[in-house]
Amino acid sequence: MTVALMWEARAVPGKGAELLAWARAQQLAEKPLRREVFRAPQDRVLVITWWDAGYDAVLPELPEPDGELVTRAVHRWRFESVGTDARPEVTGRP
Repeated sequence: MTVALMWEARAVPGKGAELLAWARAQQLAEKPLRREVFRAPQDRVLVITWWDAGYDAVLPELPEPDGELVTRAVHRWRFESVGTDARPEVTGRP
């Protein structure tokens, strides 16, 4: 089974780049199948990690950043994969 852990934080205004750098530098105790980092308006940072594990498995997660870096507690969600859509092949134009 594939489980995705989502970690989302909102930086103090003007500290989005610092929060992004902080999130990218965090090492996990184990290596996930995949890890992706996103940013959004309002200095938001999202990290998604994919794991080959059961839904209730104990998995390493990113910690809470320093309180002076974020405006609120980190939001965390856990999802179980129910499949993927096949990406259509990209073909060149004639």
